[in-house]
Order: sequence, then structure tokens, then C-alpha cells
Amino acid sequence: MREAGGSARVPFLDLSREYDSLASELEPAVLEILRSQQYILGPAAERFETEVARYLDVPHAIGVSSGTDALWLALAVLDVGPGDEVVTTPFTFFATASSIVRTGAVPVFADVRPDDLLIDPDAVARVVGPRTRALLPVDLYGQCADGEALDTIARRSRIGIVEDAAQAIGARRGAWRAGSFGDLACFSFYPTKNLAACGEAGLVTTADDRLAARVRRLRDHGSERRYEHLEIGFNARLDAIQAAVLSVKLRHLDEWNEARRARAATYAQLLGEAGLDGDVRPLTIAPDSVHVFHQYVVRVRKRDALRSHLEERGIGTAIHYPLPLHLQPCFAGLGYRKGDLPEAERAAEDVLALPIFPELRREEQERVVRGIAEFYR
Repeated sequence: MREAGGSARVPFLDLSREYDSLASELEPAVLEILRSQQYILGPAAERFETEVARYLDVPHAIGVSSGTDALWLALAVLDVGPGDEVVTTPFTFFATASSIVRTGAVPVFADVRPDDLLIDPDAVARVVGPRTRALLPVDLYGQCADGEALDTIARRSRIGIVEDAAQAIGARRGAWRAGSFGDLACFSFYPTKNLAACGEAGLVTTADDRLAARVRRLRDHGSERRYEHLEIGFNARLDAIQAAVLSVKLRHLDEWNEARRARAATYAQLLGEAGLDGDVRPLTIAPDSVHVFHQYVVRVRKRDALRSHLEERGIGTAIHYPLPLHLQPCFAGLGYRKGDLPEAERAAEDVLALPIFPELRREEQERVVRGIAEFYR
């Protein structure tokens, strides 16, 4: 697509570029599933689970139907339910909190840190109470939450941790690899993710044999043997076609994540050279982190006007997230008011996600930064 001035649009994300590079691998893998007619779980799912467990260096990886169902299942196997509270961040995708409500528990929101927008362990410590059953931190935008600090809080309070690693496969922080801290961790393979299915798919990881067995049981109607149901479960099984696609893409994940880091470094360089330090603030990266840049998010002045300016010039952007969860209409009954979680609220007003994906071209990044610089001059 070309804009009126003749320049090709800079897409926020272009999945066709990935497909073009992988078609010769993806199409035979999908055709194999169609010919086998084993569409749910089966050998393809088992193969992917083995491969991704090895990649993440975890004992158990259980494929499920979506990242949302992964969160729900992880909380369910910790027996989170009515009367319980789960502490999480207000600055994340809706599914993080909705999965808590689906168990019958109540989400309790702890504010984020302004420099990286990850959940603030000090804020977590202040809201943990006698009804707290678990913590649900989010590895936001491709950077792991502060696992060491959160683990200390959880151990002291004798509560569980479910890590929402949906945006961070391949990331690390200190000794923690995304998907390896806490009792269980959850991944999403939604088509926009760094490791993406061709539809919905998710994963639960754990080092606990008992929890792993129960996740496997609950994803399949509470059954371990056909027509025998040990408990009330869900239909949250992984499709074989998605597993086959993910097995192909997993082989390329480290290369893609490295490409994302390179493009993030290019943005930092170009923004610095353009003298935009006072107008555009990239989020900080912890010194001990390996970031995978699911999103490249900056904090900017006059965000909405800047976004309109870029759109007029054919440059795609996104806002993750425009309304914090504690102010969502469906959570009004929790009693939160504007001003209760000021860091998340400020972030919702000034964050802007710039295009970032492995196939993004340098000249496209230069156009993005040039467009930003034009706005602030």
C-alpha cells in the first residue's frame, strides 16, 4: 500500500514478510497434519511440547488453546477461587485480570514503576493481605518482571506465583528465564507474538510434576482416560496445526529476537541523533535483562497528536494500553477510582508503540524517527 505522496506505508506489523520467508517450511508441516487427520493434541502437540520445554529449560510445557486459557488453568491448579485475592498489574492486556475473575477470585492491582512499567514489588508488598492467594506479574513488552523481588514476597507470605510471560518468550532477567520463575508460567502464541501461531494457542510451564499433571487433565475436561472425568475441567486443548506451525517457527525464534534487539538499538540511536531526548523517552532495561522487544514502547509528549501526525504520513503505531485495568468499566465494582494508581494512569496517557518486527527495514525506522522529529520541531 502506498500513501498519497507515493511513499510505501510503514506498517506497525507486517506478518506477510514472515510468511514469505517461511512458506516452504510451514506449508508442508500443515499439510502433514491435514493428511494425518489428527487435529487435536496428538504427535504434533507432543513434539512441540518437548521442543519448547527444552528451549525454555523447564521440566513441563503443556500446550493449550490460548494464552488466556493458560492463565485460567494455572490459577485453577493452584486452587485459586472464591474468597481469594490475586495481586497483579493494572497495566497489561485484559486477559491477565479476567482470568482471575473467571476463577471466582478478586484481582488486586499494584502500581507499576515509571521507568519500565513493570509491576512494582514495593507496591505489591503493600497490598498483599490475608486473602492473597497468588501473585500474577506480567513480563511486559518483552522484559521480565523483577522475579527475585517478587519471589521474596511470595515466600515470605507463603503464596503462589503465576508468571504471565505471554509477551516474553526467550527473555531473561538475572538467573530467571521467562517461563521459569514461580509455580507456573503462561505464554500466548497469538499471531502478533514473537513466537506466533496461525490462530490461537498458548502454553503453561511448570517444574512441579503434580501441577503439570493437573494442567494436562484440566485442559481436557478433567479427564486422563477417555470418558472418565476426575474433576470438572475445560476444553482448552492445543490444535495440532498450531503445534506444527509453532515447531517450525521455534527454530527461528532466537534469530528473530536478536533482530528485534537490533532494531530497538537502531531506534535508540536514531532518536538520540535526532535530539528527541526531552520529547521521547524509551523505557529502561534492567542491566541484567535480555529483552526480546515484543513491543518497542516510548513515552511521549502530546501522544495523541503525535500519533495522528504519524498516521497522516503513513506510519503505523499502537497504544498498549490506553486504559488501565483498574479503571475498566467491568471492574467498577472493585471500587478503584482515578488517581488510585497514578503511575499506570500516567503511562496510559503517554505510551506509544512504534513499529518493531524482525523484517522491519532500517529506512522504515528512519522514516518513523523523522516523522517524530518533524512533529516536535
